[in-house]
Amino acid sequence: MSRIGRLPIPVPSGVDVAIDEATVTVKGPKGTLSHTVASPIVVEKGEDGVLSVNRPDDERNSRSLHGLTRTLINNMVVGVTEGYEKKLEIVGVGYRVLPKGPTQLEFQLGYSHPIVFDAPEGITFTTEGPTKLGVVGIDKQLVGEVAAKIRKLRKPEPYKGKGVRYSGEHIRRKVGKAGK
Repeated sequence: MSRIGRLPIPVPSGVDVAIDEATVTVKGPKGTLSHTVASPIVVEKGEDGVLSVNRPDDERNSRSLHGLTRTLINNMVVGVTEGYEKKLEIVGVGYRVLPKGPTQLEFQLGYSHPIVFDAPEGITFTTEGPTKLGVVGIDKQLVGEVAAKIRKLRKPEPYKGKGVRYSGEHIRRKVGKAGK
């Protein structure tokens, strides 16, 4: 049996969970998220405000969706209460970021032109100086996707390590040319 799938999902106070057949909607202080559960999986609301995710059989498809569904719903509950943040760092001479409001950033990344990056709905940016920024939102998947798109603007290169990287990311370095 799935170790993750059978864990109950605690619902903190201030969070409303509505289950309408296959759609689970979570409403909290930071916003609202909804997810459509795949067909064999059933989500039930128990006493004490605890959600449980059950599967009808031990088919391969049911087992693979069991833990996934539980994790996605738990991520929605955490997102509407605490939210998610992904931090990024910019490394390189002359590389910097300028905030143009909470949903727009302007990057100088060594190209001949500045790059303006607009946030999708539900995402805001925080900047801590010209080389540190954060992507904040309630949807974990969307926060990670936006952070990956920002990193893709100038990936860290392996010789000097210049570029946009996740905070704490280790860049595998290569040795340069051998000098005579």
